[in-house]
Amino acid sequence: MSLEYLLTSLVVIILPGTGVIYTLAWGLGGGVRASILAAFGCTLGIVPHIIASIVGIAALLHASAVAFQIVKYLGVVYLLYMAWSVLRQTGPLQVSEQRSEAPAHRIVVNGLLLNILNPKLSLFFLAFLPQFVPVSSTQPSAEMLLLGGIFMGLTFIVFLAYGFFAVATRSYVLSTPRAMNWLRRCFAGAFGALGVRLALAD
Repeated sequence: MSLEYLLTSLVVIILPGTGVIYTLAWGLGGGVRASILAAFGCTLGIVPHIIASIVGIAALLHASAVAFQIVKYLGVVYLLYMAWSVLRQTGPLQVSEQRSEAPAHRIVVNGLLLNILNPKLSLFFLAFLPQFVPVSSTQPSAEMLLLGGIFMGLTFIVFLAYGFFAVATRSYVLSTPRAMNWLRRCFAGAFGALGVRLALAD
């Protein structure tokens, strides 16, 4: 593992995407516990894509337009569902002082599905990980697993930082109804925009 890999991974992870938005929303809406669970769920959702890139399933998605489109549109539907859920007064991502504590498994599973249903992640790892495997390596699969594990660890740390930042601003948000409504619309719009972007992906 090289310093170049660590820096490149950090840049990729820090860029806001569905996992970041999801963790921020739960940090604001549910506090420390919810933000940790959200970060864990999103990080866990990377595992299938790393495995897929190693065993060649990602190559199948790349070669088969039908397979890619099926997974892609499942992801689009789920992102749009998340956007609608944010807008609902009783949705799972509602930023509200009166909300009941969400079950841990629901937070984790929703974060897991957000990443699993994004076929672009498999293609990303298929293109990204091999670049940092030495040509002389006798066990490239093991090397890619190690690199994927490091990527997951960095993802969890960065997402926790986003979540704790959201928790730090939570008291202000909950005390300002206008800010709560504005944030709800922003989160819904972000999920919707990410869904549209995924729908337009080739």
